Amino acid sequence: MAMYQAKHAGRNTWRFFDPTMQAVAVRRALLESELRQAVPRDQLRLHYQIQVDRHARVTGVEALLRWEHPEYGMVPPGDFITIAEESYLIVTIGDWVLEQACHQLADWARETRTAGLGMAVNISPMQFQQPDFVTRLEAILAASGASPERLKLELTENLFMDEPDAVRETMLRIKALGVRFSLDDFGTGYSSLSYLNRLPLDQLKIDQSFVRPLFADDVNRVICASIIDLGRNLGLEVIAEGVETQAHHDWLEEQGCHAFQGYWLGRPQPLAELERQLNEPVCIAGE
Repeated sequence: MAMYQAKHAGRNTWRFFDPTMQAVAVRRALLESELRQAVPRDQLRLHYQIQVDRHARVTGVEALLRWEHPEYGMVPPGDFITIAEESYLIVTIGDWVLEQACHQLADWARETRTAGLGMAVNISPMQFQQPDFVTRLEAILAASGASPERLKLELTENLFMDEPDAVRETMLRIKALGVRFSLDDFGTGYSSLSYLNRLPLDQLKIDQSFVRPLFADDVNRVICASIIDLGRNLGLEVIAEGVETQAHHDWLEEQGCHAFQGYWLGRPQPLAELERQLNEPVCIAGE
């Protein structure tokens, strides 16, 4: 166990065995075993967080995965997403998320009030790199009847580090379906900026680690303003996540940010609560 801890820490280091390591390993094994049954036992849920444009209009939502376990209660995503990725369960779970999101998009399309809403879905690198990912996505869109133009796939920078040409080819195939792309957690990875003008992106998403402490450090404001300028120059929409105060919103809007997401506008919530929120106007000072 100590050896694996040392490897996980980046190799060329050492760890002493501690009894807590065993407790962590046992809990992880238990969670993985339970997670394998989460889909067939109908324990997974989607919560939704609204995304708002500069005119205080709700333009869409981000679908966020939750695990409601009958014994453990609501398991935090941080406790099971990594396990899902390391055990390859993320592929099956990711397909479930796409299916649920697309069916919800199709349901919303039948109502005038919600017909224009978009849906952002996070796609893990492992899921995206499956040879049949595009085929499965096509099948899900066809079976659900969802409009591809209303679906936005959020990808992270680390996806482009190993085989950028193969990733670009897959993105182009998906783009041909009408699906949009957002680059999630932008600015936190280590990829070269040279890929930005080669990929069929529609949106850059400013990571919340820059937005939440926006006024705590001048560097955060410089980074956010630079990302907004970069998006403008590349013809990409920019959305900021982690907008928790009106001051966050107002400063980002002054810089030219197009869209906003965060607790100040709405927390992730189940479908019923989301639909109640959609009946209420989003109040933003100055609108």
